[in-house]
Amino acid sequence: MRLSAVHTYPVKGCRRRDHDAAPVLPWGLAGDRRWMLVDSAGIGITQREVSSLVALRAVARTGGLTLRAAGHPDLDVAEPVDGAPIAVRTFRSRKLDVWAHAAGVAAETWVSRFLGRPARLVWLARPARHIPVADREHDPGGQVSFADEAPILLASTASLDALNGWLAEAGEPPVPMTRFRPNLVITGAPAWAEDDWVARPVRIGGVTFRAAGPAGRCVVTTTDQETGVRGKEPLVTLGRYRNVRQKLLFGLHLVPVETGRVAVGDEVVPAD
Repeated sequence: MRLSAVHTYPVKGCRRRDHDAAPVLPWGLAGDRRWMLVDSAGIGITQREVSSLVALRAVARTGGLTLRAAGHPDLDVAEPVDGAPIAVRTFRSRKLDVWAHAAGVAAETWVSRFLGRPARLVWLARPARHIPVADREHDPGGQVSFADEAPILLASTASLDALNGWLAEAGEPPVPMTRFRPNLVITGAPAWAEDDWVARPVRIGGVTFRAAGPAGRCVVTTTDQETGVRGKEPLVTLGRYRNVRQKLLFGLHLVPVETGRVAVGDEVVPAD
């Protein structure tokens, strides 16, 4: 088994960035989901509500990031270090606040114009727990970016092939891996082999991770990541074949056990 792709999403919900390699930090891949758009109540704005986020291209850099979108001037934003942090939540239903810093008036104006609604851009200076302990069978840990649940999401090309086979049988077109917004993609494993890795160590190149549980999927997977157009698949088919305790499963959550670096071509070895 080998690592075949590496992706980050500098702003939660934005278009992916493709990499040949990436540093692994305790809270995930470097530059991944340390920024988020929030509404006036401090609740995260994601593709669940606003599919047009597929058009937001954010480029992380040392000390900040650059925002890009068609029809809007590029905006360089520095990591905010002044001012009191504000309480935000990745979802309205989440029970834990996370403290983040607002990026300032220029960023607020830019993202509000991009979305067509009032919004702020915030930066997570200190990655922190935002899912209460015991809310998951295999706890994702206390150092997490603005990711939904765990620091890193892994997906398998063989599992995608199996899903697309079911879609073909139903007369539906295939879906690309981008629908699932993974950080790491592996090839060479049997379909759904990752189901058996839960609660076990998984080594990718020189870095060890803990498999923290399968990923339950949401409406974002029905969103074309190039156009923002939404449909019904693959959730209908996942509901038919991969519905486990009311969760539609695709992919595996990982938590870094150590820091290091992963790269396309790295060997992937789950522990026995």
